[in-house]
Amino acid sequence: MKCLGKRRGQTAAFLPLCWLFLKILQPGHSHLYNNRYAGDKVIRFIPKTEEEAYALKKISHQLKVDVWQPSSISYVSEGTVTDVHIPQSGSRALLAFLQEASIQYKVLIEDLQKTLEKGSHSQTQRNRRSLSGYNYEVYHSLEELGRRSRLKRAVWIDCGIHAREWIGPAFCQWFVKEALLTYKSDPAMRKMLNHLYFYIMPVFNVDGYHFSWTNDRFWRKTRSRNSRFRCRGVDANRNWKVKWCDEGASMHPCDDTYCGPFPESEPEVKAVANFLRKHRKHIRAYLSFHAYAQMLLYPYSYKYATIPNFSCVESAAYKAVNALQSVYGVQYRYGPASTTLYVSSGSSMDWAYKNGIPYAFAFELRDTGYFGFLLPEMLIKPTCTETMLAVKNITMHLLKKCP
Repeated sequence: MKCLGKRRGQTAAFLPLCWLFLKILQPGHSHLYNNRYAGDKVIRFIPKTEEEAYALKKISHQLKVDVWQPSSISYVSEGTVTDVHIPQSGSRALLAFLQEASIQYKVLIEDLQKTLEKGSHSQTQRNRRSLSGYNYEVYHSLEELGRRSRLKRAVWIDCGIHAREWIGPAFCQWFVKEALLTYKSDPAMRKMLNHLYFYIMPVFNVDGYHFSWTNDRFWRKTRSRNSRFRCRGVDANRNWKVKWCDEGASMHPCDDTYCGPFPESEPEVKAVANFLRKHRKHIRAYLSFHAYAQMLLYPYSYKYATIPNFSCVESAAYKAVNALQSVYGVQYRYGPASTTLYVSSGSSMDWAYKNGIPYAFAFELRDTGYFGFLLPEMLIKPTCTETMLAVKNITMHLLKKCP
């Protein structure tokens, strides 16, 4: 098994092929983001008409809300489940607007700072080092993640392409832990590791992930600088050379779905694309882990069309979500990303598929919005446990004759 990542201080284009054992540090939550989220709310609304959707988009632009779901306010239309993070300074105006317009809404989080503090308090109460030396059931900062090593056909897995989706890196670590600990006792795991290489990137968007621990818990993009705008970062899942900067991506550097100045402008994306290009003859599956929505998506994302090997991919997805549901009864939707979620261009999943990797999937892990990006640490274990079954099913599917 190979685990890929980079250390802070290195350029993102340099990706060592194995984890280093780093000292496990205490979490960097003492500052609690300088109390910046005090009084902020997370509100859910579902427009019943296109008129309501238009009005909501307009007020959201005016108040500069942070859209959690979908990834951009431009996606909001009649019936779209929309979760927004609104600062305290704008929450009164938004709530007054919703009430005056008779638009139904639900406050998911009353005070974001208190919710963060509650989570931070629980972290300090829980031992971040398990008996074996590392606790896989808490979130870890970039310094804590560390990197581990060990080396047919191959599977690529990446997590954390969007910084604020912490459950992703938690799952990548969980997968490595399970592979190492259950190789002897689990016949399915043993078969997987005997017949396949696994390339694991625990944190794709390293600088963004670190920033989400130190400055802005809900940061999404990379941290690259822009020569013409003060806004930083690019959406690393809109920066791939596949229908780049078309529908579902933005050309404005201040938007969360900014596609970048050109394809593969981000060193993180460029490095991974180069690695996948070099090994694409051997890599049979590409799995990328996101949050949140409880979905298993496959191509295409940038257009409404059926992929050539649809029957094989759809069968793998069907079995994977059923295996996942068998653990705790959690239901996932599955299907082409364009119809199951929304149309988006320049995604890593579409790029992988278009570059010859026949099984390309994007997981949207728990939940569906109750916790959103603040999925509690107590749910890491059940989320990772059920997701492991889904990944095992997809991986075992590769060993069959379906092309």
